[in-house]
Amino acid sequence: MKRIKDRILDLKLPANRSAFLWGPRKTGKTYWINRHFADSVIIDLLKTDVFADYASRPSLLRERYQEYRGPVVIDEIQMVPDLLNEIHWLIENTDVSFLMTGSSARKLRRRHANLLGGRAWRYTMAPLTYAETEGFDLELIMVSGLLPPHFLSSDPVQDLRAYVADYLKEEIAAEAVIQNIPAFAEFLRVAALTSGELLNYTNVGRETGVSAKVVRNYFQILEDTLLGFRIQPWRKVKNRRLIETEKFYLFDVGVANYLARRSPAIGTPEFGNSFEHYILMELKAYQAYRNPELDIRYWRTSTGFEVDFILGDMNVAIEVKGSRRVHSTHTRGLRALLEEHTVKRAVIVSMEKQSRKLDSYIEVLPWQVFLETLWSGELGV
Repeated sequence: MKRIKDRILDLKLPANRSAFLWGPRKTGKTYWINRHFADSVIIDLLKTDVFADYASRPSLLRERYQEYRGPVVIDEIQMVPDLLNEIHWLIENTDVSFLMTGSSARKLRRRHANLLGGRAWRYTMAPLTYAETEGFDLELIMVSGLLPPHFLSSDPVQDLRAYVADYLKEEIAAEAVIQNIPAFAEFLRVAALTSGELLNYTNVGRETGVSAKVVRNYFQILEDTLLGFRIQPWRKVKNRRLIETEKFYLFDVGVANYLARRSPAIGTPEFGNSFEHYILMELKAYQAYRNPELDIRYWRTSTGFEVDFILGDMNVAIEVKGSRRVHSTHTRGLRALLEEHTVKRAVIVSMEKQSRKLDSYIEVLPWQVFLETLWSGELGV
């Protein structure tokens, strides 16, 4: 039975502090604030009448709440950027504090909105994690992804179809003032197909039918709207020449597979790529909730040796393998890395059933064991 447990997000808001809570649509921000700030004022800008009031007259916020004591929650703050000037004034001149949620900073930056100059802490809500769920089926997750309503859905493909059509293709395109909607829709498909590969704007542009410059802007839109992120390469060179191109991943493996028209089954190459994507989702969620300063990179040489993820300053090196049995050929990247760098812990995350050590340096961990180790804080990052 699938179930969502308590979310890991630990957002503490002292009386004199304000905060932003960012996260893509449907990650559960509204549900979370309704549970954790039920006794506070909640201004939901997705409600048309509320939006109309504040969009036409942002000063209403100051007029209504300058005598208020306690936190005021504003959901989807990017819908009325001018409210941030009023929030700035209220933070400086009254005892009111704010929790502002948003799914995109793009509109705020484009409007040169007041982002409060460090007066508000920053939190991020990620899709669901292994530690927040019960009834977790890895193969099904590759299709549904980990947005809460999709995870719980009896028909996640229908939900994903609506999410992509109504939100990704229309709302994001409208917010970013994109004129060529068909090209942007095709770009989303190509971005999903190449998720986790080295970024090549020219190739993506050729597949999409637009210039490399336009493709670069499209990728920036996905980042600004929290629908994707880049992973930087490890650049501290010793002996081998390293690849220095970024990789790009969509924020949710289910959304990526829906856009790419894939239903990965265990044992297929598509499953291996999705499995790597999913493990990265867990690492990004851990970074967001437990260690915002954690550096996540990949290591790849010009001759083809590669390690999927490097955490911190070579604290942990991770190779992800979707096969049921790890063989010596699967260790080539880690062994090449270990020849050049001192790595505190080298791990292969796998579909094997039991943990084992290939030698004194490389551990093979079942994916469940790896995630339990990660979320318990025992991984070493």
